[in-house]
Amino acid sequence: MSILITGIGELTTNDDELGELAEAAVVLDGERVAWVGAATAAPDADERVDVGGRAVLPGWVDSHTHLLFAGDRTAEFSARMAGKPYQAGGIAVTVEATRAADDDVLLKNLLLHVAEARRQGTTTIETKTGYGLTVADEVRAARIAASVADEVTFLGAHLVPAGSDAESYVDLVCGEMLAEVAPFVRWADVFCETGAFDEQQSRKVLKAAQAAGLGLRVHGNQLGPGPGVRLAVELGAASVDHCTHLTRSDVDSLAGSETVATLLPACDLSTRQPLPDARALIDAGATVALASNCNPGSSYTSSMAFCVATAVLQMRMSVAEAVRAATWGGARALRRESGDGAVGVIRVGARADLHVLDAPSTTHLAYRPGVPLTHSVYRKGTRLA
Repeated sequence: MSILITGIGELTTNDDELGELAEAAVVLDGERVAWVGAATAAPDADERVDVGGRAVLPGWVDSHTHLLFAGDRTAEFSARMAGKPYQAGGIAVTVEATRAADDDVLLKNLLLHVAEARRQGTTTIETKTGYGLTVADEVRAARIAASVADEVTFLGAHLVPAGSDAESYVDLVCGEMLAEVAPFVRWADVFCETGAFDEQQSRKVLKAAQAAGLGLRVHGNQLGPGPGVRLAVELGAASVDHCTHLTRSDVDSLAGSETVATLLPACDLSTRQPLPDARALIDAGATVALASNCNPGSSYTSSMAFCVATAVLQMRMSVAEAVRAATWGGARALRRESGDGAVGVIRVGARADLHVLDAPSTTHLAYRPGVPLTHSVYRKGTRLA
């Protein structure tokens, strides 16, 4: 069934030819966008929806989350707010709870968080394993995540589990664990950070994943300067995520590469880290994405609108830059921004994902921070909210 969405006051397409349109309309036909243009020239469709001058943009593309978990880390958060520094080792608390939970609990939690995100306009979600850290638990996480999420990433190299030797664990990740998880995932990731995995260990994990045919992602440069960005660019990773502490060389390296710098501002606020220098990255020509990093320890939010508002108000991004980073940028980080069924963009042939704001322009996302502005959401041509 085709649907004509008309009465669009401002349409953000992220398409280089279409640009931003005023008084626009979009036709959805099944799971694809069938037509985009001026409302006065819109063709007929089976159903007509007038959004009354509201702004429409692509659905948010959240390219970095950790939604497959059990347990609660409010005590850690409270301690951090009282002055205790964030450390990577807090992940172990979630690992213990996740291992103890049965499949039904993990699936229920995942579905609740995905539904929460979709109600706020997120139509494409990546999520990771990484709270199991045994072969059986990582495979279980990947299998459950693959039944719900758009993209799944293997993050066996999230932390060396308690009682394990680092080198032996890396061998496990690169061997049996990778082989068993690979059928359920498209990507592999590594937490290249002090307290997690060093450069040599990270390189070994990434090269093994690459040899297994998986795309690469990297957690890098979160807690301080380090080799994460350099390693990601060297190995052709699709994205390096966090990028909180960058040198000039890191910025230039990203600008000269196809690797997306995925910024996670909600995490930096929650861990009381400095916010990434988005302005330096954009001005240098690097591709930037914004993502929620929704997880129970360091960024327990699924609100991409919050990330956009933070990027504008505190990271010196323009509204247009932040919206593009949270849609097209995330899609680019997942290599889903082009071709049939592309996400993060509104053009003929793209997936029919629309986010209708209860506002006349995307500027209101930062102009009215914290105000729920999602009017309705379409995913694959079906209205969700």
